[in-house]
Amino acid sequence: MKFKNVIGLPVAATDYVGAVRWILEKATLADRAYAVEAANTHVAALARSDPEFGASMATFDLITPDGMPLVWSVNAQLPPAEKLTGRVYGPTLMLRTFEATDTTDSPFRHFLLGGKQTTLDKLTARFSSEFPNAKLVGVHSPPFGEWPEGETENIIAKIRASGANLVWVGLGCPKQEHWIARHKHILPPAVYFGIGAAFAFHAGEVKQSPAIFQKTGLEWAYRLAMEPRRLFKRYLTYNSLFLFHTLRDHMRG
Repeated sequence: MKFKNVIGLPVAATDYVGAVRWILEKATLADRAYAVEAANTHVAALARSDPEFGASMATFDLITPDGMPLVWSVNAQLPPAEKLTGRVYGPTLMLRTFEATDTTDSPFRHFLLGGKQTTLDKLTARFSSEFPNAKLVGVHSPPFGEWPEGETENIIAKIRASGANLVWVGLGCPKQEHWIARHKHILPPAVYFGIGAAFAFHAGEVKQSPAIFQKTGLEWAYRLAMEPRRLFKRYLTYNSLFLFHTLRDHMRG
């Protein structure tokens, strides 16, 4: 798999097929914890501007191009025959991975970490219906805000006891990335995903943008219209930073 530098992040030049193949190969190895992130402009710009977050992202093993601007940046560095035709969107990557493990003899076991218990209940019901043979072996809803002493140890014990080798972490960015990075050396062998808003999307609690917005790189505009107060500062700041760093890196060659 090829990786291309996108304002400092090593982004994989891959599609869903390649990403899922890589994920299942690493989960089968069961030799250590692997970290996967579907990165958009917010993640990329934050990693460039925040040294602490950048250090966390440096521990991730696979970073896929979640946002179309990242796809365009990767494609600018690829020959015509190798250019990507679309992004690897985190919520869709989650569904594709569940689909790939939806067999009766599958050795893969899923664990959901994060979100409210009601959200996890909705996800459990949906995945059990859509992927009846995919093994969802555990869920955990951690306390809101600061965790009490021993919470991480409790989570790690639950993951280990479940035998999960595909762990979906939906704690929100940047909390989920920091948690995975800081505990990667003690996490049970598995593939860990920083999956962001995928839990809320798949539980039907937040509506995803129409396909036309996603394909044209304007998903941020749709989400901003849906949640202006929460997302205005994020998109104004980090979309601008992504564009600034992209142009500056291009000018520097």
